[in-house]
Amino acid sequence: MADFWQVSTAVPTREQAVELARSVVSERLAAGAQIIGPVISAFWHDGEFGTGKEWQLLLKTTQARYAELEAHLLKNHPWQNPEIAAVPIEAGAKGCLDWIAANTTAE
Repeated sequence: MADFWQVSTAVPTREQAVELARSVVSERLAAGAQIIGPVISAFWHDGEFGTGKEWQLLLKTTQARYAELEAHLLKNHPWQNPEIAAVPIEAGAKGCLDWIAANTTAE
């Protein structure tokens, strides 16, 4: 299993994205967060097709911190059943990976 992961989620507003990013980074659950948006999503929800604007967050973390990050996102996310997806970072610049490791260590 990869030691480093990129986790994504999305929220309805820029302000919610900034607050969620601030909270996970300040608690060292993620080393950093990128906010992208607005993006347009197309989806099925409750049997109906829909589209909408969202703000996407990309979070850099470690495998060791993922469970706590997911729990934090679920607790603080504005949606009841948010998309939270993690993919391993299979390769990366040593300095970047060292930065992720150093900044996700619990104080």
